[in-house]
Amino acid sequence: MTVSDEDLALAAAGGDRQAFSSLLDRHYDKLFGLAFRLTGQQAEAEDLTQDICAALAAKLRNYRGDARFSTWLYRVTVNAAHDRRRRRATYMKASDGWGDWEVNRQAAMSETAAQTDWLQRAMNSLSDDLRDTLALVLDDVTHKDAADILGVSEGTVSWRISEAKKRLRALKQEEEQV
Repeated sequence: MTVSDEDLALAAAGGDRQAFSSLLDRHYDKLFGLAFRLTGQQAEAEDLTQDICAALAAKLRNYRGDARFSTWLYRVTVNAAHDRRRRRATYMKASDGWGDWEVNRQAAMSETAAQTDWLQRAMNSLSDDLRDTLALVLDDVTHKDAADILGVSEGTVSWRISEAKKRLRALKQEEEQV
């Protein structure tokens, strides 16, 4: 004998996990299909369906069995789609004008990342002593502390930094000429 959706919903509302699982098994594909028709995009429909499934256990507590479960579930889906559209519209209004700022921010981040990548590659071309010293100083370690860490004099640290800068500058000039 097959248990009705309504009976499963009432049992799930009471905390029956197996009933909840059975409801999802029965209705997930229909739920996704409706979500897809409401959103028009697969990724958006997947997100909406997952959001509904995640909230369904709590929402089932309000299910009273007055309507068919499928009708109630469709209403939940339509409401969730409307809520999502309203949130998106509010977000779009709030973010209006931020597009240029974001484009500039992304460009700056990309430039910084490119510079960091170049520096990392360039540092790999330095000797171990120069690379280690430069890495410490780039991490805001003082020359005195770097000297203690490396077991050399502070003057040696200063010379290594100067030498590393000179070699990196020369490498940059070589690359720009190519």
